[in-house]
Amino acid sequence: MRYLPHTSEEIDAMLKVVGRKRLDELFCSVPDDCRYDGTMDLPEPMTEWALTDHASELAEAMKINHRHKVLIGAGSYHHYIPATIPALISRSEFLTAYTPYQPEIAQGTLQSLFEYQTLTARLLGMDVANASIYDGASALAEALLMGLRISKKKKKVAISKAVHPHYRQVASTYLHPSEYELVELPYGEDGRTDLSGLSEIDDLAAVAIQSPNFFGVVEDLEGLGEKIHAAGALFITTFTEPLAYGLYKNPGQCGADIVCGEGQSFGLPRSFGGAALGMFACKDQFTRNMPGRLVGETIDMDGKRGFVLTLSTREQHIRREKATSNICSNQGVCTVIASMYMASLGGSGLRRLAKQNFDKMEYLKSAMQAKGARAVFNSPGFNEAVIEFKNDFKPVFDTLVERGIVAGLELGKYYPELAGKYLFCVTETISKDVIDAVVAEVK
Repeated sequence: MRYLPHTSEEIDAMLKVVGRKRLDELFCSVPDDCRYDGTMDLPEPMTEWALTDHASELAEAMKINHRHKVLIGAGSYHHYIPATIPALISRSEFLTAYTPYQPEIAQGTLQSLFEYQTLTARLLGMDVANASIYDGASALAEALLMGLRISKKKKKVAISKAVHPHYRQVASTYLHPSEYELVELPYGEDGRTDLSGLSEIDDLAAVAIQSPNFFGVVEDLEGLGEKIHAAGALFITTFTEPLAYGLYKNPGQCGADIVCGEGQSFGLPRSFGGAALGMFACKDQFTRNMPGRLVGETIDMDGKRGFVLTLSTREQHIRREKATSNICSNQGVCTVIASMYMASLGGSGLRRLAKQNFDKMEYLKSAMQAKGARAVFNSPGFNEAVIEFKNDFKPVFDTLVERGIVAGLELGKYYPELAGKYLFCVTETISKDVIDAVVAEVK
């Protein structure tokens, strides 16, 4: 079947109904100088095999391609994906499933989302998790708005400067045209958020902290949570690397009220930045203020177990102008992949994988130190760290790129005070030989 299977007769019939003679007349409202007139200069068609070869040649022409070993995380992480996941997700029941508005024909989709919510709530230590949001950055922005809704009359929210720069930028974009104010909190010499000025901020609804933060530093969430609650604000935690909670205490154990972040690490390739999913969870008492959708378990007329959308707070549903969010996408396929990943590894598997990531990063830091470099922040970390070198690292960086290794992200663009320092990331995909090759170039 052709993609547009309308015959000439059908097109003529439709044009007659709308009072037009030709298809071009459908665009008469578009000014002539805004319409392209002429034949597009497109290449000749290719066979499937020739097109595949052409795409491969284009990929090989990239300066950084799939053959490179990339020691950069900064919010997007390369992890091995179990072979079971692409096999399962390619099944049509998952891959082509649409938004489950009609529970009677969407039980499989609803059950998979329900299981995702259960696994996410357990991972993050929270009472309830939704069926995901667009991505980690928008999830944080929605969490801040949620904090303002809960706190009602308060007009300010605070965010740590150690939160991912892109996340802070998205939050600023959300709040800029509103009546609310976004305040940034500094980080200290240890790379952790400094709350010493918190008492000077009036009318504070919520405070957002990332852990592990953008520098790879694990924050003292328990201590921060106590200070934030003492200031009368809600405690929001965010993350870019959920794998860390296989090793460290989860946010729920540390008193977080709302938890959100990026789930890309769980079975999703980087894919030039997307698609991925925003993980979102909260305490039970805040459920009705949560954005997105929530799948619940119920019993049908025959007493059989079933699943339904129990909370759909978007504007296109019944709440209209009272909607808590206009987020119009839960990342269905990505969400199911994340649940498959968590189920495949299980609690013990996540713990072992997290420990391997931690150990490899510690090996890199100690080896770098032996060559004269140093970790800028001495606080506990996970699989990322900021490294400072005695001499300019750029020539070494360029040499390593030529050898197929991308060694770190220079931070001057995001933090001028850290110019010349590099953020490194090591996951289970980076071998000891690659780490040793990087260290050998540092002299």
